Amino acid sequence: MSTTTSVLARKRRHLRVRKKVFGTPQRPRLNVFRSAQHIYAQVIDDTTGHTLAAASDLEPAIAEQAKGKTKTERAALVGAAVAERARAKGIQTVVFDRGGFLYHGRVRALAEAAREAGLGF
Repeated sequence: MSTTTSVLARKRRHLRVRKKVFGTPQRPRLNVFRSAQHIYAQVIDDTTGHTLAAASDLEPAIAEQAKGKTKTERAALVGAAVAERARAKGIQTVVFDRGGFLYHGRVRALAEAAREAGLGF
């Protein structure tokens, strides 16, 4: 399977998910992007198109904690961080957008860590 085929398949899945998943000011969208080495999460209000909170394993604070950990453990750190930042802005519940990725491995670890940190979805 070529890379472009798998990337296009993920984008098609993402568009299919995005038909139903929409972030409002009361319940914004928690978007996840997973690259080969890193993971990123954003809390987005789709009515205005603004990112309300974000976290990634490239940030110095998270990268320091993530040294020597597996990618799944790093994803859990990102999930906890984005949940903390969202709750600091008064966001209690979100809509989870897995970005066309399977709910498995790193995506699942991020989601479960965000739930444990107090985000509801």
